[in-house]
Amino acid sequence: MPYASDKNAYGISDRSGFRYRLKDMRVEWTGAKVGKDEFETKHPQLFPPRVGPDPQALKNPRPESDLDAQRNIQYGFNPVGLRSFGGGDGVLTPNNLIAQGSVGKVTVTT
Repeated sequence: MPYASDKNAYGISDRSGFRYRLKDMRVEWTGAKVGKDEFETKHPQLFPPRVGPDPQALKNPRPESDLDAQRNIQYGFNPVGLRSFGGGDGVLTPNNLIAQGSVGKVTVTT
């Protein structure tokens, strides 16, 4: 389809509304058609960096030996575990940690 030549044609800037020769207008990266003095290139921060893979796994992992013995250790720190197991200065307890609690009454008189 033939078009008319743009040597005498004018266009209106999408940014300012000023009239420019159509042959002098440029299209920005946003699609706006603006005058030569209003044209802005795309800022480098708008180009996101290419993000590569984020590997988390190990290649050829080897499990630790005797994991059952390591997983059976339970820690009871003061005041959390030692009071439930009869006190003492030991940190490691062979028992399962059991939470115990009680509810009582509080009376406030003034």
